[in-house]
Amino acid sequence: MEYTYEWSDFVGNIGVVILVGTFALLQFGKIDAKGFWYSFNNMIVAILLGINLYFKPNLSSIIIEVFWFGLSMYGLWRWYKCRH
Repeated sequence: MEYTYEWSDFVGNIGVVILVGTFALLQFGKIDAKGFWYSFNNMIVAILLGINLYFKPNLSSIIIEVFWFGLSMYGLWRWYKCRH
């Protein structure tokens, strides 16, 4: 089976780097799981991986990204509500 690396894979890989970086920052105590940057970064990850999945669909991953995006939006809404 041959795999071709395309621009959408690159976009998805940027999402993976942000995901791993955000998780590392969380584990090192550099960001708060209820703070803006955690939810914002996770929303960006969901968007970038969603772009990749649009061009190379995988139903299970699409389902995960839809929930990931929704929960990230909820986290941002909660962060905003707590600040105001």
